[in-house]
Amino acid sequence: MFECIKHGLWPAIRISLLLLFACIFQPTTLPAQSVKVRYREGVGHGFLVLRTPDGKPLADGDSTQVAQGDNVTSRMSFKFTDGSVYEQTTTFSQRGTFRLLKDRVVQKGAQFKPPMETSIDATTGEVTVRYTDDYGKERVLTERLKLPPDVANGLVFTLLKDVEPSVAQTTVSYVVATPKPRLVHLEIIPQGQVPFSIGSYTHKAFRYMVKVKIGGAAGLITRVVGKQPLNLQAWVLAESAPAFVRFDGPLYSGGPTWRLETALPAAWPDNAVKSQQ
Repeated sequence: MFECIKHGLWPAIRISLLLLFACIFQPTTLPAQSVKVRYREGVGHGFLVLRTPDGKPLADGDSTQVAQGDNVTSRMSFKFTDGSVYEQTTTFSQRGTFRLLKDRVVQKGAQFKPPMETSIDATTGEVTVRYTDDYGKERVLTERLKLPPDVANGLVFTLLKDVEPSVAQTTVSYVVATPKPRLVHLEIIPQGQVPFSIGSYTHKAFRYMVKVKIGGAAGLITRVVGKQPLNLQAWVLAESAPAFVRFDGPLYSGGPTWRLETALPAAWPDNAVKSQQ
């Protein structure tokens, strides 16, 4: 044993022991915490901007939402300055609690390695991941997961408006593709209120920390080798009509930290302005 440690094999042995313990002591499954609908979603259209942590613009975004009865379809897309594209289309129901029905994410271009398309059918549990491997060959993975009713893909920004800020922690499920799909948990933890301003108006926002928790043997290994996902930060307008304000974190599994904010039209054609004078 000590000879192995001397030659640098102790990390591998430690991981093997953790795998053994994980098989013996299976983690307890966290209970589903489907978020109750406090504010029903309706028709909406907004503009977004994606920046680096130091404020450098990366991509322009567009966000739309249409409600039909209890079902809502939302779309969010980003066009990057280098030509990369990110698109997400989500359909969910809001009958008492929010529940994902379908989610599809397309990420392609130099910003995304590997390029990937992920589709989730929450009604059947089928998850399909299409990606390009290191050799340029297209691969397809299809798995059927046992998805709980609180799976939150495509719903995080919506849920943040509806979680109770007085509750110490809200836990929901989330499917990540690495590219193999697996189920993790998101812990949404209120961090109090912070002020912000828009022009001469001052507002307050609820700040939330979102922790990614990986269960089972994979979770033990990530803690040992130092690859635990970074915490995410989100801000929601703390007024009678809550609204998303800002998000700091990766847009995809294993991605860099980016800042996502709402945006306003920055330029108008001169003839459109003059025609109103």
